[in-house]
Amino acid sequence: MSTSRVPVLLLKDAAGGWTALCAETPALAACAESAGAALALLRDYLAELLRTQPWEYPDLDNQQDLQAFELTLDVRPEYQVEGRRHPCEHTARVRVPCVRGALEDGMLVVAMPTLEVFFTLDDPARLRELALHYGQERLKGLTPRQLSRFLTPPEWKLEEALVPGVRARRVAAEPGLPALSAVAEPLGERALRRLYSRAWERDDELARLVARVGKERSSVLLVGEPGCGKTALLVSAARELERADGAKRRLWATSAGRLIAGMRYLGEWEERLEQVIEELARMDGVLCVDNLADLIRLGGHGPGDSLGAFLAPYLASHELRLVAEATPAELDACRRLLPALADALYVLPLRPMPPEQARRALQQAGSAWARNQRIELDARAPDTVHRLYSRFLPYAAMPGRAAAFLQGLVQKHAAAGGRELTPAEVLPEFAAQTGIPEVFLRDELALPEVEVLARLEARVLGQPQACRAAAGVVSVFKAGLNDTARPLAVLLFAGPTGVGKTELARALGEVFFGAADRARRLLRLDMSEYGAPGSAARLVEAPDGGPSEFIQRIRTHPFCVVLLDEIEKASPDVFDALMGMFDEGRLTDRFGRTADFRSAVIVMTSNLGAERASLIGMGPERGGDFAAEAARFFRPEFFNRLDAVVPFAAMTPEVMLAIAEKELRELSGREGLARSNLRVEWTPAVPALLAQTGFDRRYGARPLQRAVETLVVTPLARRLAQGELLPGATVRLDAAGARIILG
Repeated sequence: MSTSRVPVLLLKDAAGGWTALCAETPALAACAESAGAALALLRDYLAELLRTQPWEYPDLDNQQDLQAFELTLDVRPEYQVEGRRHPCEHTARVRVPCVRGALEDGMLVVAMPTLEVFFTLDDPARLRELALHYGQERLKGLTPRQLSRFLTPPEWKLEEALVPGVRARRVAAEPGLPALSAVAEPLGERALRRLYSRAWERDDELARLVARVGKERSSVLLVGEPGCGKTALLVSAARELERADGAKRRLWATSAGRLIAGMRYLGEWEERLEQVIEELARMDGVLCVDNLADLIRLGGHGPGDSLGAFLAPYLASHELRLVAEATPAELDACRRLLPALADALYVLPLRPMPPEQARRALQQAGSAWARNQRIELDARAPDTVHRLYSRFLPYAAMPGRAAAFLQGLVQKHAAAGGRELTPAEVLPEFAAQTGIPEVFLRDELALPEVEVLARLEARVLGQPQACRAAAGVVSVFKAGLNDTARPLAVLLFAGPTGVGKTELARALGEVFFGAADRARRLLRLDMSEYGAPGSAARLVEAPDGGPSEFIQRIRTHPFCVVLLDEIEKASPDVFDALMGMFDEGRLTDRFGRTADFRSAVIVMTSNLGAERASLIGMGPERGGDFAAEAARFFRPEFFNRLDAVVPFAAMTPEVMLAIAEKELRELSGREGLARSNLRVEWTPAVPALLAQTGFDRRYGARPLQRAVETLVVTPLARRLAQGELLPGATVRLDAAGARIILG
């Protein structure tokens, strides 16, 4: 089996963790505690991508001339208020990691993964000039906060991910078809067909597709939810058409991105497409595109000058035959944005499979894969997969993701030398891939609410009512009583600053997904950054028209806690977008691309009502002030979509004392003390002094945390840095007046 070498940029963050970015496609990424682990995770993901979606596999692989270099950009941050630019006084220096390589045609390609900037050139002498130009353009007009996302990591390096597998997308150029061979590959190739299984339980749809493409010579649009089997149906149709007339290489698979890849000048991709259409016409071929939305998104500045707009006249005149795939939302967007393209295609819907039909499809597919791998398959294993996906991902079309999961499980079991795949191996793998602890997957394991409540209250002190509300969400999910058409919960955490709202969201994520995975399972957005008009589009789309980082993360980790901080600062159009997320668990962009939030817990934080409660002398612990203030601030249709307004009480001296003791207990776990095996002990006067110094009803626990850093951590760090504390020693703290003495 051949091996593909993909360039990967490894970035170390300030916390010591590592992120592995595919140099060409930064959306393909993995995070871990070490560089090797992150690289291994990304390699496994690329192997799965090569097997299931070879069109999305990076082009910049197997290059001999890969080089890494660093580019320094001087950028002046600025603010824009009411259409006017307000530049900052000082410039910021940003060092950008870059990767250069060579394409098969000799062109140089440069990737700046952290900026998501890529370009090609034919003159190496202009490389740095163009890199500076595109880098400056990417960072132009950013605020200091936005610019901070691109600051150079403490450490970075270029590595290669060695991905096993045959790359079917690279085929030899067909004689007489130079343009077509450069952008597509025939679906009849055995190496490509082996990547897909049969379209199980889709015999009627298969017959209709074969008839439309073969006898009736139509252009067809396969419409169905992701995972319903559109691509498998198309590959099966290619098999049937080849058997029927013996003509090979009739259906050619490509993507919108590949059709314009490497095109630099005005009119260049149009010329290429004209050649492709001419070559297809000579051989009576059919062009197969994997995503309709990309056809109307790529190629120009909008749908009117996109790839789809260029192809529509050829489709209408039958000079080109096309088979494309789309979701129902993408079809609606195409009818709205480019009706001429939608009208030229015959719509063939693929409806969701009923449960029993989906179960049979999984059984048949699993048996076929097991025979190919020469292992036994317990008949209960596909049923277990079906049950898990029906229970925890009921909105995912069958067999789709469930079939891909079962296929990967069969291959992994065979590679490990196993003989029979049983249901006992299904649950651990499902838990590892989704991040859901097995206690939620196994009905025989109990999860009493009192245990959940105790875990939450140990993390968030002085907020019993809020902890009970969060524990209730966990209990509903464990019991399987959550509404599968909506997010797991939509909660508004309301209360003064510094009382534990964000901490409770983190604790809730740890209960659901475990402490080891909390960084990836907590998606936090500062909604003050989405306060300008038009921010709703930025919430779902990146500047280049692709999905935003937020959408990419929710697609990678659908089981998560989404934290929307300071929700009241978002713009009205963001509230409109969020209503769809709260009600149906979906966010859809203008091209019909959908992100699903039905496996997420949505938590919003707000200070609404905190000032009013303090002014009238009533403690917010009674809860009525926050709900009433939220009802006054938000529109009724937005407020009614919230599951609960969870009030947080202001800090009391007693709670501050408990928090001070908790902060001191956690101090020994910090890296500097743990590395030297130092223990910290204290007298009761120490937490009392810290609580007194840091108590402020308006600002919650944050002044206390600053007091701990100033009075305890800084003197302790000074003595540790000077070598005055021996490894294994015990540091005793005592209070004298307003000072803390280290003994």
